[in-house]
Amino acid sequence: MSSTHSLFDLTGRSVLITGGGGALGSAIGLGLSQAGAQVFIADINLENASNVANKINSTGGTAHAFEGDLGKESEVEELFAKIDKISSLNILVNAISVGQNRYSPDVMPLKDWEKTITGDLTSFFLTSRAAAQRMIRAGKGGSIVNFSSIAGATALGRGSVAYGAAKAGIIQLTRDCSFEWAKHGIRVNSILPCQFDNATWEEYRKDPARAKLVDRAVSGIPIGRFGNPEEMVGPVLFLASDAASMVTGIAMPVDGGNLAMNPGGSIDW
Repeated sequence: MSSTHSLFDLTGRSVLITGGGGALGSAIGLGLSQAGAQVFIADINLENASNVANKINSTGGTAHAFEGDLGKESEVEELFAKIDKISSLNILVNAISVGQNRYSPDVMPLKDWEKTITGDLTSFFLTSRAAAQRMIRAGKGGSIVNFSSIAGATALGRGSVAYGAAKAGIIQLTRDCSFEWAKHGIRVNSILPCQFDNATWEEYRKDPARAKLVDRAVSGIPIGRFGNPEEMVGPVLFLASDAASMVTGIAMPVDGGNLAMNPGGSIDW
C-alpha cells in the first residue's frame, strides 16, 4: 500500500494548465510543481503565462509557457505538438475563463453568446480531446480536471446566461468523457468554485458602485468570504493524483458551502 505522502506525489508527471496565467492557474501551477510535476502553462496572454512559468522555475520547479487561443482547433493542435517535443502529458487542468459581455437572455447578441461558448466550453472539449488521444496512445491513463463553476449548477443572474450555459456544459462534458475514457484509465472530474479573489473582484471592492455586488456575493458563501487562490491547490492536487484513483465523473464544489445553502435559508430561527 502506498504511503499517504506518495499518494499525492506527482514526481515524473507532466501537467498542462490552460488559462494558467490567471490567479487560480498561477496558484495551481506552483502547487503542482511543488508536488513534483513538470508544468506547462498555456494562456491567451503570453506575458501572463511567462510570469507564472518564471515563478515556478525560480522556486526550483520546471515550467514552460505557451500562448494560444484554445477555442481554435488549429492552435490547440499547435500547442500539443510543442508539448509532445518536451514530454508526454499525464494531467490536464482546464482553467480557462474568458471575459464576457453580459446581457439578459432576451437581448443577448449571438456573437457574444458564441464567444463565451467557444471560450468557456469548446476550448475544454478541444484540449480534453487532444490530451485523451495522447493518454490513450501511451496506455498509462491520466487525469483531466475541468473548471466549471457554481454558475453551472445554479443561476447567478447578472447577465451570466452564456457563462452559466458553458459551465453547465463542462459538467456534462466531464461526465460523458469520464464514462467513455474510464476503460483507458483516464479519470475526468470537474470543480465548481464560488467567487475566488482575483484582479476583477479587487477592482470591484474599490468601486463604491460595486459594493452591494461584493456584499451579495459574500452573503452566498456560508464560510463568509471569497476563496483564496491557494485554497484551490489541494482539491486539484487530490483529483490529479493517485489519491483520487477511484474518483471520476464528479462535480466537486469548492465553494465555501454555497451550493449547500438554500437561498431562503438562515441560521437565525
